[in-house]
Amino acid sequence: MLKIIGLVILVLVIGVIVYYFGFYKRGKINDKDGDLIPDEVEEVVRETKRRAKAVKKEIKDVAKSTKEVINQTGDIVDAAKGKKRRGRKPKSKK
Repeated sequence: MLKIIGLVILVLVIGVIVYYFGFYKRGKINDKDGDLIPDEVEEVVRETKRRAKAVKKEIKDVAKSTKEVINQTGDIVDAAKGKKRRGRKPKSKK
């Protein structure tokens, strides 16, 4: 069991060394701010966050519209029955 754990750790260390010296130091991975996270990954994360916010806003708008439609369905039923309209009265024409 100890040999397997040692082998896994050795493979991870070799992977980190290859990443750091093989790609990062040679400039094959762009990292302008020096945080060891590739700029491409940071850009994808930013874009994903932006899209998530837009979707969240759109869902709120849809929920608000759905509530308004549900609220108005009762008025349609009342109008079909011949009841007087409720709410603000329309402006009279001059």
